Amino acid sequence: MAWDPRVLNPDPNGRDPADVLRELQKRLSRGLGRRLLLGSIALVTLVGLLTSYAQVEPDEVGVILRLGRFVGTVEPGPHFRLPFWVDRIVKVPVQRQLKAEFGFRTESVNSRATSYSASTSDLKRESLMLTGDLNVAVVEWIVQYKIKDPYKYLFKVKNVEGMLRDISEASMRAVVGDHSVNEVLTTGRQTVATQSKLLLQDLADRYETGVDIQQVVLQDVNPPDPVKPSFNEVNQAIQEKERAINEAYAERNRAIPRAKGEAEEALRSAEGYAIERVNRAKGEAERFTRVYEEYRKAPEVTRRRMYLETVSQVLQGAGQKVVMDENLKGFTPLLRMDGADSVSAGAAQLKEAQQ
Repeated sequence: MAWDPRVLNPDPNGRDPADVLRELQKRLSRGLGRRLLLGSIALVTLVGLLTSYAQVEPDEVGVILRLGRFVGTVEPGPHFRLPFWVDRIVKVPVQRQLKAEFGFRTESVNSRATSYSASTSDLKRESLMLTGDLNVAVVEWIVQYKIKDPYKYLFKVKNVEGMLRDISEASMRAVVGDHSVNEVLTTGRQTVATQSKLLLQDLADRYETGVDIQQVVLQDVNPPDPVKPSFNEVNQAIQEKERAINEAYAERNRAIPRAKGEAEEALRSAEGYAIERVNRAKGEAERFTRVYEEYRKAPEVTRRRMYLETVSQVLQGAGQKVVMDENLKGFTPLLRMDGADSVSAGAAQLKEAQQ
């Protein structure tokens, strides 16, 4: 059988198999490099698109940092920036109300109940305060605030939350130190909260934290646990004292108007009695004057009439009556003794006897 060179050299052109293999490797490397280049371009394009888009939420403001330097802010909404992290947008929640808790921490919040914790030594340390009358009170409070200046919030203070906690604790201790323990525990709580808010806002502006203090709320104010029973007894005694004072004032307010009313009534009664007596005296005097005038006109008739009227009034209350005339001879007058008619009959007989 004759030798066929195509068995060892499959190339129909008669080239060396090693040359063919090298050519195939070159072709493969050129295709792989092209694919790698296209893939790299696509990846770079995708990364550029992803790093050039940013979405700012409605309660946020975006702060643009170009190579780490502040260049401006953007409002909520979609925004494009320089890709490949040349521009970074830091989102600051300027519309969200933030809070810091002092003396306690909220562990869990659900629809049924909210649990708090105040057992650690750090929490007890920050809530234990000295009042103006050298007493000790445990004050727990909440600071509610918003970010009003994103630039100051990000660049003026390294740790705004830590700074805010420090100046809040300092302002609360300063205000509590100016009030007595009774004011802090009872009537002066709102005053303490208001003054602490003003002082805290002044410190926050002075240190350029960029926050706006919305509200300071005293969550709970109590005496320390070792003295709480004694303090409760003192408060109970003070409340009983106030109750006794209020009852005394109430009794005074009832007694004084009643006494004034009775005095006024007595004065008015005396004035009415005086007016009545004066009017009666004037009436009697007027009647006497009228009678005297009539008497002057007919003295004898008036005298007789007055005499008869007087005798009639006297005889009505005399009971049985017997009228005798010592000048009458041999005649015994008989008077009717059966009531009112006897009086008039006796008067008539007396009148006839006189005539």
